[in-house]
Amino acid sequence: RNFTTTTMSSGSSNSVGKDTVPSKFGILIVGLGGNNGVTLLAGMLANNRGLSWETASSGRVSAPNWNGCITQLEPKGRSGGGGGFKNRGYELADATTAAVVGGWDIRSTKLGDALYESRVLEYDLVRQVRGDMNSTLILPGIYDASFLGESQYDTATNIVATEKMSWKDKVEHLRKDIRSFISGNNIDGHTTVIWSASVERPNNLNDTVTSTADELLNVIVNDSNSEVDISPSMLYAIAAALEGCSFVNGGSQNTLSPAMTELFDASYRQKKITINDLFSSQSTTPSGNAVSTDIAYLLGTDFKAGQTKFKTAAVEYIRSLGLTPRVIASSNHLGNNDMLNLTSKKTINAKLRVKKDIFAPWEETQLDHKVTVMYTPFMLDEKRDVVEYTSLGFLHCPHTMLTYTRCMDSVLCVPLMIDVAVWCDYFTRQSASPSSVACATAYLFKVPEGHAQGVDPGFQCQMRALEIALQETQQQQQNNSPNNDDIQAILQKGVKSGIITVEQAKKLVL
Repeated sequence: RNFTTTTMSSGSSNSVGKDTVPSKFGILIVGLGGNNGVTLLAGMLANNRGLSWETASSGRVSAPNWNGCITQLEPKGRSGGGGGFKNRGYELADATTAAVVGGWDIRSTKLGDALYESRVLEYDLVRQVRGDMNSTLILPGIYDASFLGESQYDTATNIVATEKMSWKDKVEHLRKDIRSFISGNNIDGHTTVIWSASVERPNNLNDTVTSTADELLNVIVNDSNSEVDISPSMLYAIAAALEGCSFVNGGSQNTLSPAMTELFDASYRQKKITINDLFSSQSTTPSGNAVSTDIAYLLGTDFKAGQTKFKTAAVEYIRSLGLTPRVIASSNHLGNNDMLNLTSKKTINAKLRVKKDIFAPWEETQLDHKVTVMYTPFMLDEKRDVVEYTSLGFLHCPHTMLTYTRCMDSVLCVPLMIDVAVWCDYFTRQSASPSSVACATAYLFKVPEGHAQGVDPGFQCQMRALEIALQETQQQQQNNSPNNDDIQAILQKGVKSGIITVEQAKKLVL
């Protein structure tokens, strides 16, 4: 079964209006059995059921608790200037009751057992959700060993048999998975596919071959150009776009590209009727389903959860003081599977790329930004990081700050996964533009790419972009709402035509 906080039944997706909060919205996770996936599932169960459990640091605690999820928290303080966006006039989905979670994993470990092995959450909570999580369906994943570190090979036992499948067949297989998830769970809101699997090596996609969505789809369908390097994450992204679902690149690899960005543009899928010819014919895994023209967003890259998020806030603070940042030297170590995968030379460059590029839009040419990552198995998911910031102040005098952070990596990341799915559901209902949504959600990612490429990396600046995008949706709603004169004219027309009486019209006005 898929994990769901409500009763499962059949139905269709994307059937709610702008002002209607969906009864269900979907979160499909690639890498469902990883630390992020199982922590998210456990959190959903705990919050939905109001569980309580013993902790080593705080004694007995209870749910619901959505700390870190700004879409699920109310504003704090007298001015309401921080903390959350719940009950601020935006029709945001309630993750406690409306979130439906499913996904893929190339590992066959049961989800409850994976949660236990991760050692992320307190055992007293784990024991209460382990059984239900073990019965949750894990869809076999698309696997290509050339894109992963060697440490991942032995555990890749839950995979789709792709030996005789073309790229198109693989995309069609994933499309079928997505449709089954949506219809089988009666999802009436938006569904977001989130890459939370191991970091892939960078794909060597030749932009001169696939610089447009047309060229990318033709490569997928023809399956004949050996120069084009198609990664599993690209196949998931293409499948999501064709099904009208958003795709979030939570990893460091270069899944996003101009061609992929164009594919997620609803106007492209509305105009390019020929796409249906490419993806509705019979194949090894026939679908016969037309390409969706629903609004969907392509977001990423790499969730900005802990050390990097504070970096962007700290350097923004340094620059706002008028200081000149010169050296940022950071070191972090942990022992989870994501870090194990990064011990491979194939994949480490993808992670270092996003960590080093976070300040690029500021064009601080003299800034020396160094990053060191280390795999320490004993630490499991508990991330430790140290960052020293050295800047130049008045009369070139040095100014140095030192920060130390310690937290479970997944506990930092899971709230971002929930929030991005809620934002995608909300913004699709408001028909917000891809560029607006990409900028609004840039605060979630280390290196915003696609429509958000080049945005200001400052954390507070990015949060203001979110506020602006939300205000624009409210303004649009007000502009689209009929004013009192329009209502009076409609009622008078109804009275004249005999549809309603004068008394009924007066009651409607009241």
